[in-house]
Amino acid sequence: MPITTTTHLNFRGRAEEALRFYGAVFGAEPVIVTYGQAHDPQGEPEHVVWGEVRAASGFHVMAYDVQTDRDFDPGRHAVYVSLRCDTAEEVTAAYEGLARGAVHVRTPLGPSPFSPLYGMLTDRFGVTWVVDQQVAFSAG
Repeated sequence: MPITTTTHLNFRGRAEEALRFYGAVFGAEPVIVTYGQAHDPQGEPEHVVWGEVRAASGFHVMAYDVQTDRDFDPGRHAVYVSLRCDTAEEVTAAYEGLARGAVHVRTPLGPSPFSPLYGMLTDRFGVTWVVDQQVAFSAG
């Protein structure tokens, strides 16, 4: 089963604007899911909880709006690495491996409004990983 890594961009209230911009630049329709659409009370309802642009050329970027109760400094927390897996077993193995010696577990591994299995942590090297089980979303 393939495991992919993707650049995951972080914003505060500008993720939709950025996704639409990158979609226009690279000729792809962005997929955007808001906190409100996902019934996720952790963020502002109109902000993006999950979004991506995936172009036929191979360009792929993900983005979201950092929750207002979390620290956000675009110069310090601008990028995460997204690790997407097909199966729960792959997600669990990757998350548990990266968690060894982790500096900070931001979100323990578990279900989320947008993935059957999701977790976020900052590893021992200071890299923040978003690990989840891939789900197909349609553009809209």
